[in-house]
Amino acid sequence: MTSQSLPEPVHVIGGGLAGSEAAWQLARTGVPVVLHEMRPTRTTPAHETDHLAELVCSNSLRSDDVTASAVGVLHEEMRRCGSLILSCADTHKVPAGGALAVDREAFSGAVQDALLAHPLVTLVREEITAIPPPEWSSVIIASGPLTSPALTQAILELTGEESLSFFDAIAPIVERDSIDFSKAWFQSRYDKGEGRDYINCPLDEAQYEAFLDALLAAEKTTFKDWEKDTPYFEGCLPIEVMAERGRETLRFGPMKPVGLTNPNAPHARSHAIVQLRQDNSLGTLYNMVGFQTKMTYGAQKRVFSMIPGLEHAEFARLGGIHRNTFLNSPRLLDERLRLKSQPRLRFAGQITGCEGYVESAAVGLLAGRFAAEERLGSSLSPLPPPTTALGAMLAHITVGANVETFQPMNVNFGLFPPLELPPRDDQGRRTRGRRGKSARKDAYGIRALADLAAWLAG
Repeated sequence: MTSQSLPEPVHVIGGGLAGSEAAWQLARTGVPVVLHEMRPTRTTPAHETDHLAELVCSNSLRSDDVTASAVGVLHEEMRRCGSLILSCADTHKVPAGGALAVDREAFSGAVQDALLAHPLVTLVREEITAIPPPEWSSVIIASGPLTSPALTQAILELTGEESLSFFDAIAPIVERDSIDFSKAWFQSRYDKGEGRDYINCPLDEAQYEAFLDALLAAEKTTFKDWEKDTPYFEGCLPIEVMAERGRETLRFGPMKPVGLTNPNAPHARSHAIVQLRQDNSLGTLYNMVGFQTKMTYGAQKRVFSMIPGLEHAEFARLGGIHRNTFLNSPRLLDERLRLKSQPRLRFAGQITGCEGYVESAAVGLLAGRFAAEERLGSSLSPLPPPTTALGAMLAHITVGANVETFQPMNVNFGLFPPLELPPRDDQGRRTRGRRGKSARKDAYGIRALADLAAWLAG
């Protein structure tokens, strides 16, 4: 295709996971892209670099098991759709049991290098502070959970929304060499993956109760007046908020002691266990799984040093909290992620009300494909079937959720159309190869990938 025959560029606002994936999908189909990223011109409270697709919270893209989890199905669907994010994640993964976790710096560097090397991608380092002008006839706004105040206000005025925000929290990262392995040990829960993918720190009942008391009494971040009514996202609650819900909540959540055996005390039963997951390919940094927090830095050091094995822990990064931004998408967006009142504008990523790295990138993938079809003058392909993870999430965001109660959502099998139940045998029992939840999840994955293959072929 010559430069004279190239279509007009699509403008993508935001160089996070969704914006990077959208830009890649456009460029790989022959559509020029202008990718606008405000960092380093304007920084955010959570980002530490100016890299595209920087991971600001965990380094895990969660379960990679296509037979057991909806996000694992979504991983595989994105791979089959030519996802840049999944390709770079697979290339730079680190041990994490059954999860797909990455070396965060190598991962974001690979995404950025791929985009900068593509001849149809132009990266512009600038902040977009207003709704783009009409001459930008196709725009994808993927400005993410940390959309700048000026653009947030412009979106509010355009959509008539009262608020776009909720709070999200970040877990601390510990230097491995500072962990006491006379108390901690390597093991994956139920020995999944390599069997040694996590560092485990055990607490007996007295230690757990003392830790809980200190956690609840610790000094917390004080929000500004305009932040105080912003709700949390249920899937990423600060650990102290979970603790406030009951003294056993953590033991049945991020500190559950099941599926693990302490080789340092094989006959002792742990009352609770803190897990740390590898955060970089060198294995020098580990993040505290499920330990998102709004404690002050001083309180974090004091309280976390009460965990056996972390008494002298050195932190590469302490936890924090930041404000996320999302639209009431079922009210505002059509089924192809276009703003109903201005169809030249699409939205993608967490700003649409999906939650999670993979989900954000997946919505970027869809937005890029939809925009490419329009720009190339192609007849619009059918939407991804709702039986796929991509289709189920898209349907939830655009038409499936209740407008009055819409909140950010991770992909889950509850978003999929119900499976047909197997026939009953002579005794009235359901016939199936595997039983219960395992059979159900496996069947969802099999159906999703079969339907995705048919969609891609069509």
